[in-house]
Amino acid sequence: MTDTVATPRTDDRPPRLTRLTFHGPLSEARAAALVGRLARQRPGSVLDVGCGWGELMLRVLDAVPDARGAGIDVRGEDLERGRHNAGARGLADRVEFVEESAEGTERGPADLVLCLGASHALSAAEPPGHTLEALRELRRLVADGGRVVLGEGFWERPPAPAELADMWPGAEAGQHYDLARLVELAVEAGFRCEWLETASLDEWEEFESAYQADTEVWLAAHPDHPRAAETRADLDRHRAQWLTYRGILGIVYLTLVPVAAAG
Repeated sequence: MTDTVATPRTDDRPPRLTRLTFHGPLSEARAAALVGRLARQRPGSVLDVGCGWGELMLRVLDAVPDARGAGIDVRGEDLERGRHNAGARGLADRVEFVEESAEGTERGPADLVLCLGASHALSAAEPPGHTLEALRELRRLVADGGRVVLGEGFWERPPAPAELADMWPGAEAGQHYDLARLVELAVEAGFRCEWLETASLDEWEEFESAYQADTEVWLAAHPDHPRAAETRADLDRHRAQWLTYRGILGIVYLTLVPVAAAG
């Protein structure tokens, strides 16, 4: 397993996401298979949209020694973590992490475009309308003959009204498509689907547990800390939400091939 290091806090806030390798339900086995398939295409350029700390991008760069990468995100703390990890792996001269919006970006076309749980970064439209707009943007950003890997949420089954009420604030059934419609939209946007894989329940549980684990441990050790009440409320609320959407909200990883222009 490749080490991934969270940037340490310099204040007394609880730790943030230090147990996560990927910012999503993605196992080591699935990531290795993805990187293996993508590396066989020998991409010369990789663009990671809404990259966070860009773990999958770094693994692709490690597997393709001639490739160069760019990750864009609006959260500086995550980008700094990515820079740290790139330096630790000897990749700092082949990748840049840039704090900027992805909407309307001119950083393409790239041979490989990653967009893992970040389609909202490519469109200002309200869900689910942003999905097709994001897919069209991804088609613009990928070079002919390249690949896009899109990680996108979908409903495993239609949620009941009572379930929606216990999910995130403002959750509505119309915010996500089912898997069949999502793949149809990718085709409408100018892609063919080379590979389709959905996150397992084990991957979701590992992700959601790791998302909160360090902060849970911090809270148990600091029950009287000035931040404890707020932290406890946030943790309990998030846990209740994900235990509600557990098995209802899925995520699919689509490896997409752009359709060449006619003529």
